Amino acid sequence: MFAPSVFRRNVFDDLFEYPFGGGRNAAQLMKTDVMESDQDYTLLIDLPGIEKENVTADLKDGYLNITASSAQQNDEQDENGRYLRRERFSGTYSRSFYVGEAVTEEDIRARFENGVLKLTIPKKEPQEPPKRMIQIEG
Repeated sequence: MFAPSVFRRNVFDDLFEYPFGGGRNAAQLMKTDVMESDQDYTLLIDLPGIEKENVTADLKDGYLNITASSAQQNDEQDENGRYLRRERFSGTYSRSFYVGEAVTEEDIRARFENGVLKLTIPKKEPQEPPKRMIQIEG
């Protein structure tokens, strides 16, 4: 290792991580609970500090794609107006879930409340395309 470990963590890890725990801890982003019932699946995705306007969900080729973006700015000034600290972060992160090609946008119900995105996706069996018979002469 390049540096000694402090509490089993490399000192340099923080240099390569995003403010929301990206990099090595990317699994902590958009923590998701998945529940299953007989009729559907429910996804509960934690998006703390994210506004509803900055969350999008789309469906393409059977994949449900969730994207969230954030822009944060922390300015602290002393009594003379000099900056003691000035930090900015803006970034986007996303997750994809395969829901099947039989599911359409109209089938999915979505609700955003208190920093949690709740998606309900019905279970649908894939539709087989109709067979087209070729006439054989002879």
